[in-house]
Amino acid sequence: MIAPVIATLATARKQLAAYPELAAVLVAAVIGLCVQRPLAWLAAHQGINVLLIILVFATAVTIDPRALRRLAAAWRHILAAILVGITVLPALSWAVARLVPAGPLRDGVLVTGLAPCEIASVATTALAGGEAAVAAGVLIGSTLATVILAAPILTLEAGHAAFSPAGVIESLAVVVALPLAAGIAARSWVPVTARLLATGRAETAASRTALAAVAALVALVAAEVHLSASYGAVAAALLLFLAATAVIGRLLGTRSGRPAGAALLLTASMRDFAIAAALAAAAFGPRAAAPLGLYGIAVLIWGTAAAGLLRKRARKPSHPRHP
Repeated sequence: MIAPVIATLATARKQLAAYPELAAVLVAAVIGLCVQRPLAWLAAHQGINVLLIILVFATAVTIDPRALRRLAAAWRHILAAILVGITVLPALSWAVARLVPAGPLRDGVLVTGLAPCEIASVATTALAGGEAAVAAGVLIGSTLATVILAAPILTLEAGHAAFSPAGVIESLAVVVALPLAAGIAARSWVPVTARLLATGRAETAASRTALAAVAALVALVAAEVHLSASYGAVAAALLLFLAATAVIGRLLGTRSGRPAGAALLLTASMRDFAIAAALAAAAFGPRAAAPLGLYGIAVLIWGTAAAGLLRKRARKPSHPRHP
């Protein structure tokens, strides 16, 4: 009996060794669920925002200046991702929310599709070897779309919306816009830092910093989750939403190259749980934000796992076909 267990554990260890990002976030999730009190204190005292700032800056300095110049050629893909994100995804989250009994938990699930793409999706795109500049473009565009359209869409879906976009704009300016601009400027426009950041050692350090920030983010989010029997339907609805958005993201990238396809897959399937929680709390009250912690864990684990798989596929040598 022991031998099969040992063999299973050895196989699992081998699989996790092949995907170090996934191993890191799984360990972080376990730590967050087991050591909740101190981590929840950090989350309540701007810990999540601090980690997001580090994550965005570390990702921005890895964006090749040539990728920024390719953004104009990818505008159709970026626009399609933004439009799908503000039309199809809110309808999808409204549909899966029907699986949850009426109340604050359903309201929280309903808001998930209104969130812009996850800030960490830019980092996971870079980890996947994808086009991080395309992911950053989708992030900025989807954030603007959420700020402008979230209130009327919530009013249409739920009959009311009581939040003001001003707080969302201020938060995103600090957490996304400033570190993103600073990182791009350091990599592209300041000669001294541009030379330093273009080295392989600097890119490796930035990638490891981004991964550490993602793992720490998972731990803080997990510390906010308090599971109970009522979360069964919530978990099913959120996993269904995540699976459907992954399919949508894959479809968005079918006519693009592999790097842009990775960006579209990850930005479509990773929605920002922190902004979703803020929207839910503002529109429906604090209890509505509870499901978003569970979604945050799921989406960050999915994103890092997908990044590892995409990177591994990209590294496989292509074998020419012989007649």
